[in-house]
Amino acid sequence: MEGGTAPNASGVAAAAAGNGVQAGVGGEKPEDASKQNLAQVTASIQKTLGLLHQLNLNVSSFSSASQLPLLQRLNALVAELDTMQKLAEGCNIQVPMEVVNLIDDGKNPDEFTRDVINSCIAKNQVTKGKTDAFKSLRKHLLEELEQAFPEDVEAYREIRATSAAESKRLAQSQSALPNGDVKVKPEH
Repeated sequence: MEGGTAPNASGVAAAAAGNGVQAGVGGEKPEDASKQNLAQVTASIQKTLGLLHQLNLNVSSFSSASQLPLLQRLNALVAELDTMQKLAEGCNIQVPMEVVNLIDDGKNPDEFTRDVINSCIAKNQVTKGKTDAFKSLRKHLLEELEQAFPEDVEAYREIRATSAAESKRLAQSQSALPNGDVKVKPEH
């Protein structure tokens, strides 16, 4: 059993020692190396779970004759945990504490995602309401100003139109491609 785990552990440990330096090797992108590293950590977790299951079986049916296999499995578990820890150093995954707390409470972490999305939707609706209120206020103020000062409002609208046209021209000139074409953004 030791002979079977040593090459795997040393190979994985060698990969972990690179800490993601593999990204430049063979033209791999950093995302690909990160995904590969995450896959290695996942495989290590699965292997650790298997070792824990085997260890549980050995302990539950322990006899003096099974002491050596028990020690071998303990050593394999320690080696695999060490490998997992080294591989995990190369992973840059940030898990919100709320998710960890939900898992500790025995709840589904998807609840956190659902709550965050619902919160974003609610905030978006509030912001849209504020935007609509300001648009309505602007329209109302312009109507009132137009009744009191029609010439000034007309001059304001001309200045706004000129400014908007200039901004649009500037934006188009900045979005020109090297060949002279203009990037076109569809308007919604």
